[in-house]
Amino acid sequence: MQAIKKVLITGGSGQLGTAIKSIVHTVNDSIQFKFTDSDDLDITNYESVWDFLNQKNFDYCINCAAYTHVDKAGDDSDLALLINEEGVKNLAQACHKTETVLLHISTDFVFDGQQNVPYLETDRANPVSIYGHSKFKGEQQIVRNMERYFIIRTSWLYSAYGHNFFKSMLKYGAERNQLSVVFDQVGTPTSAHDLAAVLIKMISKGVKDYGIYHYSNEGVASWYDFASAIFEINDISVNLRPIRSKEYPLPAERPAYSVMDKSKIKKVLGLDIPHWTSSLVEVSNVFKKERE
Repeated sequence: MQAIKKVLITGGSGQLGTAIKSIVHTVNDSIQFKFTDSDDLDITNYESVWDFLNQKNFDYCINCAAYTHVDKAGDDSDLALLINEEGVKNLAQACHKTETVLLHISTDFVFDGQQNVPYLETDRANPVSIYGHSKFKGEQQIVRNMERYFIIRTSWLYSAYGHNFFKSMLKYGAERNQLSVVFDQVGTPTSAHDLAAVLIKMISKGVKDYGIYHYSNEGVASWYDFASAIFEINDISVNLRPIRSKEYPLPAERPAYSVMDKSKIKKVLGLDIPHWTSSLVEVSNVFKKERE
């Protein structure tokens, strides 16, 4: 009889946690999930984290809990670091002591965007924002405090749930006749639904090749390209204008180029990653069903 794997999900009410929750019915009974949010488990409190993990005997923890307000992080740097660094340190230390494998979600924002070829896991991190800095600090805490971990960097995450670029464009497209979106920031939109499936696959396969991984959908796009595809797929008519980042200044700097190389995760998991436009169609269909 196959042993049951017990999996803790932190940040379970966020968009990735919700995406995982939406597909657990497709997973066989050999994996059991426990979803928590900050009301159930405050990762910034070490004693709470230790007590929770020590009592429940989890095999895996997927950390979806994070401070994700890129532009507010400059003013809220203490809070961003408390959650993204200190909270992650607490999880790493408690997971290490309880022999729980940690799957931690990080970001393309740990890079400065100065390259013009896809970033490898071994490329030097050099974040240009407080948000990116806080996420990289969290990565460092994991590396320092434990050995059995997966750090999965992803980019431009969106889904049918929570707050994200996809849902913002649908909202603005319904309200306005004209929109301006930057075209000089390039990366890869990533479906949280696809990432959720990959995380579960890592657990179900019992992968032991611990370390840092990159995962996004295939292909490359600017934010303008992404917005244009959202409107086309969802039959929304908007006069969409491409602009440079300097025409739409934001408090936090973004990497100009944050495409990531996914060769490592494709090899380890035998993945055939869908193109971002195909996944956008799938997410749009899920969003429509959610509203019916």
